[in-house]
Amino acid sequence: MIKLSGAVGRRAFLSGVALSALMSVGGSALAQDVSGELVILQWLGGSEGAMWTRLEEDFTERNPGVSIREVGLTVQGDARGPMRTALLGGERVDLIINTWPAFRAELADAGIITPIDDIWTAQNWDEDLGASWKALSQTDGVTYGVTYTFGDRSGIWYKTSHLEEAGVEPPQTWEEFLGAIETLKGAGYATPVAMPAKYWAHGEWFENLLLRVGGVEAASKLASREIPWTDEVVKQTLRKYAEMLNAGCCGTPEQMFAGDWDYAADQIFTADNANFLLIGMWMNGRAINEYGLEEGVDYSLFQFPALGMGHDDTASVDAKEVVLTANSANPDAAVAFMDYLLSPEATEILAEYGYASPSNNADTSLLGPVQQVATAAVADSNVQFVLGDLLPGDLVDEYRVQLQRFLQDPSEETIDAVTAAIEAKAMEVY
Repeated sequence: MIKLSGAVGRRAFLSGVALSALMSVGGSALAQDVSGELVILQWLGGSEGAMWTRLEEDFTERNPGVSIREVGLTVQGDARGPMRTALLGGERVDLIINTWPAFRAELADAGIITPIDDIWTAQNWDEDLGASWKALSQTDGVTYGVTYTFGDRSGIWYKTSHLEEAGVEPPQTWEEFLGAIETLKGAGYATPVAMPAKYWAHGEWFENLLLRVGGVEAASKLASREIPWTDEVVKQTLRKYAEMLNAGCCGTPEQMFAGDWDYAADQIFTADNANFLLIGMWMNGRAINEYGLEEGVDYSLFQFPALGMGHDDTASVDAKEVVLTANSANPDAAVAFMDYLLSPEATEILAEYGYASPSNNADTSLLGPVQQVATAAVADSNVQFVLGDLLPGDLVDEYRVQLQRFLQDPSEETIDAVTAAIEAKAMEVY
């Protein structure tokens, strides 16, 4: 057992992984003709999982000497736990799909993934990805991943027929949003906001409100522990959150805790029981491929309402990357697959499934109308990576549990109690 560096917290789960099979992935990874088995730790589901399968199929068709084997994970909630379990259980893979900067840091600290700066230069990936996308896959200035898709996390999804029948325009301001909740309740929708609070997705509302209240500066400082969770900006954010709860947005705690984001989406798009869902762009793929809806006609999204507090030009974003393991048995094929994800052919498949690619090889005209609106909104905003994905594992768990306590009682006393509890955990973790 080898632990490459000594900090605690984010690396706690993975520091014991055996690294005896560490190997170099330098120049040998640059071969043009690749073969053998490529093993990928895969946790994507639904239409996104189907898209990933299509990418793998297209890659192997172009590289017939390669076979791909997935180490597939069954995931409920945050996928990091099952991924840790698989790695701790001894699974040896070549590539890991990752979307959490904090998890990348955890993997890097444990020596499970390897830097790819030399590979990046040799592959000339600067031609394919801008500097900001490269920076997004760096930890402490070292590049570990290749970003293949990104998304707007400040878009609120809705079914167009619901709003049209209720006479509601997509809200632009917080006041209009609260007014829309009242109007939709009057139209017979008991829970206008589908609040998926079983695991993690209730944090989306907090994190977007934090951006509107304190800007990317406050969110960044909170993520890097430059301000405590008991800071007034956090409490002010929760008071805004309380305004929508007190307006009767989301039903009872039992209703909110009933399911994750996919269940919440079903409540809007198949059960017609709710109207608004704040969730990432994978919702686009679900709407197209699982509900059979027409993008921009049957459904759309609007950006998180403006609060008028000086930070309405902000957006929360996410990204997915693939990272190369330090004990990869087939780094040649792994690097070839990373390179493929930036190709015109791969970006076309992404667009077909409703996903945007950051690659300069992507034809943005292939994106559907909703995806184009979201992509433009991100381009025009000051962006901040999803807060929950930046937090160490133990802290993000406490953060989400305390937000669940807040949903049950959004009072000033609860705000004091939950912020104190998260801060206490932060003091343990950092």
